[in-house]
Amino acid sequence: MTQAIKITTEQMRMISLFQNVTGATARDCIEDEKQDRIIFVVNSGKMGLAIGKGGVHIKSLQNILKRNVELVEFDEDPVKFLTNLLNSKLVSEVKINTRLDGSKQAIVMVDPRKKGIVVGREGRNAEKARLLAKRYFNITNVLINSPERATLEM
Repeated sequence: MTQAIKITTEQMRMISLFQNVTGATARDCIEDEKQDRIIFVVNSGKMGLAIGKGGVHIKSLQNILKRNVELVEFDEDPVKFLTNLLNSKLVSEVKINTRLDGSKQAIVMVDPRKKGIVVGREGRNAEKARLLAKRYFNITNVLINSPERATLEM
């Protein structure tokens, strides 16, 4: 259900560098100028190999590229993909709805005490989720919600 993704020559160069440094296969590379980071999407199950012992591969990449490097584990299922992306330990549920205008929206439910962690400083995690959900699954909107505290404190 994923759509075709176009990769520039610069992105191909970075994917090649990523693979040489980590030994893991990257299926995509996104340059996020706004947040000054490069996001690599790695194949399912290859996250440990990509990170390296004690994060050695990520540190090497950051030194070579002189930018922050973030990794996301790919999954064909948009629900699992968003769960992986936003920290599977903190996400309680992901629902994908088709709106009346035909566009798709993902609603991510998290513990209200952990919402700040999931959204990230200045919304960087939420922005990454929106960027990748649109790129891979044509999901135009990602909402991060938390149930009201009253319902949790019974």
